[in-house]
This record gives sequence, C-alpha cells and structure tokens, in this order.
Amino acid sequence: MLRYAIRRLAISVLVLFGAATVVFFAMRAVDGDPATAVLGPDADPEAVDALRREYGLDATLPVQYVRFLQRAAALDFGESFRLGGSATDLVLGHLSATAALSLTAFAVALVLGFALGVLAATRPGGLVDRTVSVLSMLTQSLPSFWVGIMLILVFSRFLHLLPSSGASSPAAMVMPAVTLALPLLSVVLRLVRSGLLDVLHEDYVVTARAKGLSEWRVVGSHAMRTMLLPVVTVAGLEFGSLLGGAVIVETVFAWPGVGRLMTDAIAARDYSVVQACVITVAAIFIVINLVVDLLYVRLDPRVRESV
Repeated sequence: MLRYAIRRLAISVLVLFGAATVVFFAMRAVDGDPATAVLGPDADPEAVDALRREYGLDATLPVQYVRFLQRAAALDFGESFRLGGSATDLVLGHLSATAALSLTAFAVALVLGFALGVLAATRPGGLVDRTVSVLSMLTQSLPSFWVGIMLILVFSRFLHLLPSSGASSPAAMVMPAVTLALPLLSVVLRLVRSGLLDVLHEDYVVTARAKGLSEWRVVGSHAMRTMLLPVVTVAGLEFGSLLGGAVIVETVFAWPGVGRLMTDAIAARDYSVVQACVITVAAIFIVINLVVDLLYVRLDPRVRESV
C-alpha cells in the first residue's frame, strides 16, 4: 500500500509539472505582445519596453521558463498585468466562489442521481425508467453552454424567476449549479441504476425479500451497501471534471470564480493569472483524484490485494 501511494504521488507530481509546462508554452505561443495588449497599440515603445522588463518578458524563453518554475514552486506566479497585485492572491480570492458552486453542483448531482437511479432500478422497463434513461442521455450529450443559455432564457428572460448572472443572492447560484451538475448527475444515475439491477438478483437480496422485508428496506439496507463504494468512488473522481466545467458555466452566468477570472485573463494575455488559474485547478484535480484513488484501494480488499 505504501509503495503504491508513493508511486501515485510521484505520478501526480509529474502530471502537475506537465500541466505547468504546457500552460507556460501555450500562452507564449499565442501571437501578440502582452505589454502592448496592456498599454494599447499606440503606446510609447519605451513604455512597452519598460513594462516588458518589469515583468521579465525581455529575457529569452528558456530563462523565463526557469524563472517561472522557480517561482511556481514557491506558489509565486508574479503580478497581474491587467488587474495589478499578486496573481496568487487573485486566484485565491476567486476560489471560494468556484468551490461553493462546485460543491453545490456535486451535492445536487449525488442526491438526484441516487434518487432517480433507485427509482429507475426498482421499476425496470417502466415509465420512470424509460423517462430517466432518455433524460440521462440528453443531459450527458448536451453542451453546458447551451444548457446554461436555455435556462437563462426560460427562468430569467421569460419567467423572471431567477437572476441571469452574478452572485448577488443564493438564488443566483441555482441555474449555474444545475447546469454544472447535469453531466455528473447522468453518470451517477446510470451507475446506481446498473449497479442496483445487478445486485437486486443476488441471493442475499432474494433471501431478504423472502424474510418479508419491504422493498425499500431491501434496497436501502442490503443492495445499496454493496454498490455504494464504486458509485461514490467514480463520483469523487468525476468531481474534478466539475472544475473544468466551471470555466464554461462561470463565463455563461458571469459567476465570479476562477473560471471567469481565467477566461478574462486569457483574453487580456495576462500570463501570470492564466498560469496561476490553470496550475491551481490542476493541483486541486490531481489531489482529489489521488485521495479518492488511495481511499478506494484502502476500502476495497480486492483492489488492496492486487496492488
């Protein structure tokens, strides 16, 4: 177990290093000069050169890369061209909004996914099962930006029930959280349904029914206990995908999180902020996957023996 944990930790560090390297070179592969983008195309060339020197952009690319890695190791991503101040502080200041949105979406996906999956599995082939299956395929296939726009049109423009953007009230979180939750809800729903359909025909479940236990008690006390671990494990791994989806959802709903900060920084060629955003999100994603992976190995004896 310890050897496996060390190996997974080493792989995680390499993945994070790869993400940092990719975002560094990707930002510099884009045409245009960030100093010119900040000061404007009509800026004094001397002012442009001074800004480039201030942010170290006058150095060669290898030198910039080494400096970037050294500062990133100390969690220092430099100053923002556009907003001023530390890029790290800007990301941390927006991280709470992203965390609140992601955790809310995760809770919605788990609760509704489990509930609908159980309903579908206990009535296979029925109206609920067919309806849920169709909705599951739709929510998995429809792009998040389209779903978000449709929700804004219906619940904000036509019905005037919910605010279309910002984070001025708890109601403002409803539509972005639902939009972000739908793909994960579909995954959880299908896992619960398929897992229960397999378990409900096991001998111990049949025995529980023969003892006169109610169907809901059979499902809740016996069947769910067996298939709970793989569902929760997959859901935990999928939580990282919510962070990626948050970039699109936050942009559609003008939610003041890391995703919105990153899209604005990309448009402004704000190297420091983009790098800080990408590396922060990548680190969170890697840590979550690492923890869930190790917990799964720890809790499942079959997997623990194989590693």
